[in-house]
Amino acid sequence: MLLLRPLLSLACLVVALAAPPASAAPGAVVTTPQVRAELVAHAPEGLGPGRPMALGLLLRHQPGWHSYWKNPGDSGLPTSFTWTLPEGAAAGGIRWPTPQRLPVGPLMNFGYDGTLLLAVPLTIADGFKGDRLDLTLHAEWLVCKEVCIPESGEFTLSLPREQAIATHAAEFAAAEAARPVPAAGTTASARIEGQAVVVELQGLPSDWQGAALDVLPATAGALRHAALPQASWSGASWTARLEIDPQRTESPQALELVLVREGAPAGLEITAAVAGAWPPVADAVAGTEPLATPAAPPADTSLALALALAFGGGLLLNLMPCVFPVLSLKVLGFAAHAHDRGKLLAGGLAYTAGVVASFVALAGLLLALRAGGEQLGWGFQLQQPGVVAALAVLFTLIGLNLAGVFEFGSVLPSSWAAARARHPLVDSLLTGVLAVAVASPCTAPFMGASLGVAVTLPAAQALTIFAALGLGMAAPYLLASAWPRLAGALPRPGVWMAHFKVVMAFPMFATVVWLVWVLGQQAGIDGAAALLALLVALAFAAWAFGSHALGARARTGFGLLSLALLGATLAWALPAWREAPSAAATAETDWQPWSADRAAQALAEGKPVFVDFTAAWCVTCQVNKRTTLSRDEVLAEFRARGVVLLRADWTRRDAAITAELARLGRSGVPVYALYAPGGGAPRVLSEILSPAEVRGMLAELPAVAPPA
Repeated sequence: MLLLRPLLSLACLVVALAAPPASAAPGAVVTTPQVRAELVAHAPEGLGPGRPMALGLLLRHQPGWHSYWKNPGDSGLPTSFTWTLPEGAAAGGIRWPTPQRLPVGPLMNFGYDGTLLLAVPLTIADGFKGDRLDLTLHAEWLVCKEVCIPESGEFTLSLPREQAIATHAAEFAAAEAARPVPAAGTTASARIEGQAVVVELQGLPSDWQGAALDVLPATAGALRHAALPQASWSGASWTARLEIDPQRTESPQALELVLVREGAPAGLEITAAVAGAWPPVADAVAGTEPLATPAAPPADTSLALALALAFGGGLLLNLMPCVFPVLSLKVLGFAAHAHDRGKLLAGGLAYTAGVVASFVALAGLLLALRAGGEQLGWGFQLQQPGVVAALAVLFTLIGLNLAGVFEFGSVLPSSWAAARARHPLVDSLLTGVLAVAVASPCTAPFMGASLGVAVTLPAAQALTIFAALGLGMAAPYLLASAWPRLAGALPRPGVWMAHFKVVMAFPMFATVVWLVWVLGQQAGIDGAAALLALLVALAFAAWAFGSHALGARARTGFGLLSLALLGATLAWALPAWREAPSAAATAETDWQPWSADRAAQALAEGKPVFVDFTAAWCVTCQVNKRTTLSRDEVLAEFRARGVVLLRADWTRRDAAITAELARLGRSGVPVYALYAPGGGAPRVLSEILSPAEVRGMLAELPAVAPPA
C-alpha cells in the first residue's frame, strides 16, 4: 500500500481540474460550433493618455444560440472577463448593451443573440512606456439553445501605440448606441405592496410618454422574472407592479432597472429606492405555478432526519459499482495488516478522516460555487472532460503498479520513500480521498432527499449533512478495522498477497473503461480515442522509468521517447476534449431530449411526461437504464399510457437541468420524475429503479386508446 501513496495523492488535484479549460490556444479569435468570439480594439486617435480607447469581445452567435446579460434571469451565467495588462494600462467593467427577454418554458432569462460586442473602456497612464500594448483576456461565457454549454477562451492582442485602430468602429458605435442611458430628469420611487414591488416613474422623456414599456431588473435575486410587469399610465406618471420572487435571495434597499421601449435602440437606466419592508421569504406567494413545482422533502423534515438519511446513503454507497475499485484497495491494505490490530485500527481511522474531510471539502466547494451563481450539483467535477481524463490516468497508474509493470522505488527519490515509511497513515487517508473522488457520481438510496435539503440549508448545517454522508460511507471499514474477529479470520501475509495484488489491478482497469466511455459521451469518439492514446503513452512511460529490467542507458533512451509520445498525445488530446460531440440520432426512438418547452407543450396537450435526469458519469443512472428503463415491457407500458419520455442529460454542465433539479428538491442524478397534466407536484421515484415500481406508478394513469 505504501507504494500507492504517490498515485493516490494525485486524487487531491482532481477537484482543481473542475474549472473549464480554455477553448483554444491564445490568439485573437476562438471559434466553437456555437459562437465565434474575437478580441477587438478601438483607438481612433491611437493609444495614449486621455484618448478615446476601448477593448471588446465580439461574439457572433450561431442561429438559435444566445448568451446572457449581467442579470441572466432564472438560469444562465453572465459573461466574465479577466484581463492581464502591462503596468500603466487598465481595463474597466463591461458596458452591457440593453438585453432582450429570452423565455424558456416557465423561466425567463435576459441576454443576447446574433452579433454582440461587450466593450470595456481602456485607459493608459501618463507614465506608460513602450511602442506596443500587449494584453491578454481570459473570457468565460455560457451559450444556450435547447442545451447550455459553458465555454471559455484565452485571447491575446498586440496593439501599436501611435497607430489609429478603427477596424471595428461600426461595431463599437453600435454597442455604445445600445447601452442603457441614465433617465435624466426622471424621478423614480418604489414601495412594497404585499407580494409585489410597485415602481412609479415621473418625468420620462417626451418620446417615451404614453408608449408601451417593459422593465428589466438589473438587480438579481429579488423579482420574479417570468411574471410580466403590470404597467399603466396615469397622465405623465408610469406605474408598474413587479412580483417578488418567492425564493428570492436578495432584499435590496434600491432596485436597479432598465426601462425598454419598442423601437428604441437603448433602454433607460432607473434606480428606485424601495420603501417598506420586504416580506419574509417563507410568506411569499408566486402568482403563477411554474412547470415543476418543487417536490422537496416535506416541511417537517428535520435536520436530524436529514443526517440519518445521509448516513444511510453513505452506508449504501459502498454497494454502488463506482466505489468497488477503491474497495479493492481497502481490502489489499486490510490484508497487509490483518494481524496487527493497532495498525489496522489506525488505518481505519485515517481512512475515515480522509473520507469525511473530502466530502466536506467537496461540498464546501460546491456550496461556494453555487453561492457565486454557478448552476452546479453533486458530481459537478465529472462534468469536465479534464477531470474524467485525470481520473482515468490515476486509475491506469494504480492498475499498472498493482500489476507489477513498474515500481515507484525505481523513479522516486530515496527521501520520498523514507517519508512514506515514516507516515504510513497518509496512504490510508489518501485512499479515503480517492474513494470520495470516484463515489461522488453515484447517488445511493436516501442520498437524493438529504442532498436536496443540504443545498438549501445554511452552510454549517449543509456541511454537517455531508460529513454524515462521509461517516456513513467509512463506517463499515472503520468497524471492521476495530473488530478483532474479522482480522483473525484473514490468512496471514504470504505469497498469496503478491497474486492478490495483481488481481486487484483488474478492477482499476475496469474503472478506466467506464471513464473512457464517460469522456466519449462528453467529447465524442475523437476525445475517447485521444484518451486511449494518452493512456498507452503513459503505460510506456511508466514501464520505461519504473522497470527494474532496464539499465540506465536503456531507461534514459526509452524514457525520452516516452516523454515525446506523451507530449504528442497531449497535443492531440487537449483540443479533442474541448469539443462537444456532434448531435447524432439515437436508436432509442422512444426517448427525446428534455427541454422545458418540450415538457410544457406535452403537458398542455394533456399528455403525462416522464423525465429521466441522467449523466454518462453516473453509474447508478446507467444501471437503472439497462435494468428498467430499456426493458421492452416497461417501454410498452409507457406507450399504453401515452407518456412522453424525455431524457435530461446532465453529462456536461446545463444550467436549465440544474434549475429543474433544484425545483424537484434535488442536487444530483439520478432523478426520475412523472409530471401529470393539470399541475400539481411531480412524482419523484427512488434512485434505484425497478420495473415493478415504474409499472406501479403507471398503473395510476389512465390507458389511452390505441390509434385507429
